[in-house]
Amino acid sequence: MLTLNTYVHMTPVCVQVRASQAWIQDVPRASKRADEMTHHCTKFSGHWKIIVYDEECFQGRHHEFTSECCNVMEFGFESVRSLRVESGAWVGYEHGNYQGHQFVLERGEYPQCDAFGGSNAYHIERMTSFRPISCSNHRECRMTIYERENYLGRKGELSDDYPSLQAMGWCNNEVGSMRVQSGAFVCYQFPGYRGYQYIMECDRHCGEYKHFKEFGSHCQTPQIQSIRRIQQ
Repeated sequence: MLTLNTYVHMTPVCVQVRASQAWIQDVPRASKRADEMTHHCTKFSGHWKIIVYDEECFQGRHHEFTSECCNVMEFGFESVRSLRVESGAWVGYEHGNYQGHQFVLERGEYPQCDAFGGSNAYHIERMTSFRPISCSNHRECRMTIYERENYLGRKGELSDDYPSLQAMGWCNNEVGSMRVQSGAFVCYQFPGYRGYQYIMECDRHCGEYKHFKEFGSHCQTPQIQSIRRIQQ
C-alpha cells in the first residue's frame, strides 16, 4: 500500500491518493543526487541455468547455458523458439549483441516465442541473445523514478509491484529518468504489465538511467505505466 496525503496533479484533474507514506515529492535541484548515497546492489548467490531450443514446444536442437550468450548463431541456432529457465532470472533480446526488444525470463517454461514477453501488446518473433540478471532480489528492491530526464521534476520511491503508476498517484504516463538503488525491475509501456519491456538493474549503468534512451536500444518514448520487481 502506497501513501500520499497531499493532492497530486493527475491530468486533467487533481485527485487525493492515500497510502502509508508519501512516495511522490518534488525534487529540489540542490538535492537531486541524494538517492545516489543509498545505492546498495547485491548479486544473486545461486546459479543460472537456461535451456534453449530451435523449435517450438521444446523440440529440435537444444543447448544448456549457465552464462550470457551474445549470439545463438555461434551455437548453430538461427533463433530460439522455445526455452526453459531452470534457475535465476534472465533477459532475452530480439537481436544479437543484446540489441532490440528485451523481455524478462523468470523461472518456468516458454513453449513458443509469444510466451517470452508474457502479456505483451506486441509480437515477439525471435530471441537471438540473452544474459542472466545478476542483481535481481525480489525481497530487496528499491528504485526512484523521476518525472523528467536528468532526475528532475517530481519523484517517486518504489519498492513493490505497481500494475498502474497513475492509479497510485503518479503524475502522468511517462517516466523521464530513474535510479535503481537495489535489485532489478521490469518497466512496461502500458498498465497491467503490458507492452514493451525495459529491464532496470542496479548493476547496469551503476543503476543510473538519466534519459529514456538509456532504458533500452528499442526505447523510443518515455512512456512507462507499470513496474514490477523481477523474481529470482
